[in-house]
Amino acid sequence: MKISAWPILLACLLVISSALAESKVLELPQIEVVPIRDSATARDYELYIKLPEEYDTKSDKKHPVIYYTDAMWHVELLSGATAFLMEDAILVGISWQTDIKEELKKEVGAHVSRYRDYSAWKSSNAEHQAKYQFGQASNHLKFIQNDVIKYIESNYKTDINNRIYFGYSLSGFFGAYILLAQPETFKNYIIGSPSVRKLSELKAIDSPNTKGLNANLFISHGSLEEELSGHIDRFIAYLKNKNDKSLTIEHVVIEGSHQTAFPATGVRSVTWLANMQKREGK
Repeated sequence: MKISAWPILLACLLVISSALAESKVLELPQIEVVPIRDSATARDYELYIKLPEEYDTKSDKKHPVIYYTDAMWHVELLSGATAFLMEDAILVGISWQTDIKEELKKEVGAHVSRYRDYSAWKSSNAEHQAKYQFGQASNHLKFIQNDVIKYIESNYKTDINNRIYFGYSLSGFFGAYILLAQPETFKNYIIGSPSVRKLSELKAIDSPNTKGLNANLFISHGSLEEELSGHIDRFIAYLKNKNDKSLTIEHVVIEGSHQTAFPATGVRSVTWLANMQKREGK
């Protein structure tokens, strides 16, 4: 007997249609999205704020805060890592500019503002400079200091002496920039595969801080990032040659490329941070 395939196909299509109709976008209820404006430039951003499960509004406990850039890319990794390794931390993700020009966003991507915000010097290519507006790291740092940190510390119970920065790749460079330009902004710096290729320019922004950097640094790169690793080695050597007793450096080489080293960087750096906090009794 010949059986028509149409009834079977129709049944399959009905099952698929039903599944699609019931599908939902996954939301992370523990993460609050707060719009925030740069008071100096009037640019709009968002903060992804996640409080620890033990956060108690009636308690006097102060929490360490991990501020991280490239928030959309890093939120899930850091949320998972801290949930298991550093349960008392408040997470604050800083988004890319949300009100960027639509045509530029469509051409380059929603992340286009990171080229402007995380870079410290202008491009020699006039066309690229006009398009991306490189070299505004100092402005973005002021936004973080004057608006982001101020908002968080005014609304949440934070340990103001235990601020942490996390950045990777270009936002890792931004962390290196902050460490040299205004190291007092954070106590702990995690910078993975930072683009520290122009050491002479980095030296030029080094703050003449007579009291020392007073910071702990976790810096890493992938084992296959051969060209970048040399630049990172020279950057570390420069820091060590400062003979700054207030600076500790943890240098980690992670197996893999720039892309594949990222997940391990998140887990290993949070592990380093959690262990250090335990040793210091925080």
